[in-house]
Amino acid sequence: MTTDDALPTGYTGGMLEPTVHVPVLMDEVLQWLRPASGMTIVDGTLGGGGHARALAERVAPDGRVLAMDLDPAATERAETTLAGMPVLLANRSYTDLPETLAELDIAAVDGILLDLGLSSDQLADDARGFSYHGVGELDLRFDPTQGEPAWRLLERMSETAIADAIYQFGEERFSRRIARKIVERRRTGPPLRTAAELADLVRSCVPRSAGHSIDPATRTFQALRILVNGELEAVATALRTLPGCLNPGGRLAIISFHSLEDRLVKSAFRDDARLNVLTRRPIVPTEEEQARNPRSRSAKFRVAERVD
Repeated sequence: MTTDDALPTGYTGGMLEPTVHVPVLMDEVLQWLRPASGMTIVDGTLGGGGHARALAERVAPDGRVLAMDLDPAATERAETTLAGMPVLLANRSYTDLPETLAELDIAAVDGILLDLGLSSDQLADDARGFSYHGVGELDLRFDPTQGEPAWRLLERMSETAIADAIYQFGEERFSRRIARKIVERRRTGPPLRTAAELADLVRSCVPRSAGHSIDPATRTFQALRILVNGELEAVATALRTLPGCLNPGGRLAIISFHSLEDRLVKSAFRDDARLNVLTRRPIVPTEEEQARNPRSRSAKFRVAERVD
């Protein structure tokens, strides 16, 4: 099987720089999804392709992995890095999985993985605004062909709306101070266009905690990214629809990186009669993994199984 066999409209291919992303909780993902030859497994957040590759190696030769990502750069890169493997690539959101399976004439699958974290490849792309040091436009969209970039939203939103978004999606207690400074900048200074400019503005509003290594801009960037991409709405939609895409005994495994997502996952797993929760508490990276990959430190992994 190749990556371009009879794929529906909307699938893409191409070539980009090699991935720099390090997949998190790899051993745990393989342990809980139990990939084996002949299975069909979905990686709904392809990213750098590390999870998809490991899953494909284990479902081969008779199984397949459907790897999806809203970011066209991810699927374009994977056309090269996963070439020759039993992987189907879809430049689509994981919320589109039911329709995608129908187009591929797949009734149900044996496992679904979502890694909701930001890819290191996105952070490394200076033109997209995910890095605090980026001098390109403050975009923050996973799919740059959809929606509005963050800088444009900040130009037209009211001070109250900006403050509410930063507080709701970033849990930032200095949200009103930040929003006030953003609106003041609109009136008196040059336009706020780059990630570096926004990060400097937020740092001027948020005191850095003593002995705390997290950048003061972290929560604001998280909030704007969630707002721009409608991330919480996407997670909520997926939690309603993805269990229906699983075979009995199939597993839904989700890695989240902040409390807003984790609370949604925990609640949905607990309340969905189609699911049996397998992880009563979230699995977190080992100290060794956190030392090796500091970006894994906030990951929480939950797994549920489709009941018959």
